[in-house]
Amino acid sequence: MVIIHGNIHPMEGAPIPDGFLRFSDVILAMGPMEQFAALPGESVLDAKGAWVLPGLIDVHTHLGLFGDGLGFEGEDCNEVGEPVTPHLRVIDGINPMDRTFRESLEAGVTTVAVAPGSTNPIGGQIALLSTHGRRIDDMLLKAPLGMKFALGENPKTWYHDRDETPVTRMGTAAAIRQALYAARDYGRRKQRALEDPENDPPEFDLKQEALLPVLAGEIQAHFHAHRLDDIFTALRISREFSLDCVIVHGTEGYLAADLLVAEGVPVITGPNLLDRCKPELKQMTFQSPSVLTQAGVLCSICTDHPETPLKYLPICAGVAAKNGLSREDALRCITLNPAKIVGMDQLLGSLKVGKRADVSLFTGDPLEMETVCKGVFICGRRCF
Repeated sequence: MVIIHGNIHPMEGAPIPDGFLRFSDVILAMGPMEQFAALPGESVLDAKGAWVLPGLIDVHTHLGLFGDGLGFEGEDCNEVGEPVTPHLRVIDGINPMDRTFRESLEAGVTTVAVAPGSTNPIGGQIALLSTHGRRIDDMLLKAPLGMKFALGENPKTWYHDRDETPVTRMGTAAAIRQALYAARDYGRRKQRALEDPENDPPEFDLKQEALLPVLAGEIQAHFHAHRLDDIFTALRISREFSLDCVIVHGTEGYLAADLLVAEGVPVITGPNLLDRCKPELKQMTFQSPSVLTQAGVLCSICTDHPETPLKYLPICAGVAAKNGLSREDALRCITLNPAKIVGMDQLLGSLKVGKRADVSLFTGDPLEMETVCKGVFICGRRCF
C-alpha cells in the first residue's frame, strides 16, 4: 500500500508537504513525491493533500468500561467492595462492541490505554489496545501495561460515604504502602523457597502476584493525582518502592513544573474539556500542557473517556494549542509523547520506517474544529 500526495507529519523529523508513505503492516518508506516510484502491483491511494499522521493515542481512558447511554448495567469501571484490588484485570471488563470504540476510530484514534477507575487506592491492571476489533484478546498491545493507583478526593469521598477506611489522604497512602510491603514480603518468601527447598513457599495470593511486576519495574505505576501534594505523595511512594511512576491528570503539576522535571516523571494531562466539578480541580487551566512542556516535562493529553468523549481527543489538543502549546507539540501530545510515556515508542507514535503502520488521514489540521478524519489504517489494514 502507498499513500501519495499527502501532507505527511511524521512526528519525528520535518513534515513533508507533498509526499508519499509506503507500508505493509509496518512503515516501509516515505519521502517527497519527486522520489516516488510506483512498485508493480501495489495499491495506491491519492490523499489529494490530506494530512497524514500516525494514529492518535490516548493513554488514559476508561473506554468500553462505561456502556454508552447506559447506567449501572454498563458500568464496569470500579469494583467498590474493598479499597485494594490490584488483582483486577481491566481486560475482563472492556466491551469492544460499545459504539464509542467505532466513534474513536473514526476520529483517528488507533491506540488507547484503558484503566480501572479511581475509587480505590489500588484499582487494578491497565491495558494498552487498538480501537479496532471485536475480541479484546485480539486488540491487545500490552496487558498489563501498568497498575492503577489513586490518591486524593475520589477514594476519600467513596469510603467516607461508606463510613469505611480510608477517609483521609493519610489512610489512602497507608493502604497503598501496606499492600506494597505485603507484596514485597510475599515475593521475597517465594524467592527464598526457590533458592532453598527447606523454605516453604507462601500460600498463593492473586493480589500479591499482581503487584510483583510493579515492584520489579516490569510494569508502570499510574497514579491518579490532581492536587500538587497528591502528586508528591505519588512520587514519595514511588521512591520508597522503586516504582516506574506516571502521573495521571496532574492538574496542579504546572505549579511546580521545575520540580517535576527534576524528578523525571511524565504527566498525562487532562481532561481539559470539563468543568471544575470537584474541589481538587479548582486550579485547572488550559495552559497546563504548555507550561509543563516548556519546562521540559514529557507530557501527553488525555480525555479520561467518558469524562470527555475520546472522539474529541484532537479538540483537546487544539485547545492546548490555543493556550500556549505549539502546534507540533500539541500533535506530539496525542501521538509520539503518549507512546514514549508508556514505553511503546519503538512501535507506535510516529511515522518511521520499521514502526507499526498505524496511520490516520485528515482533511486538514486535526487540531481545527472543521477537520474530518477520512481514513484510518491499523497495522497496515484499512479499518475506516
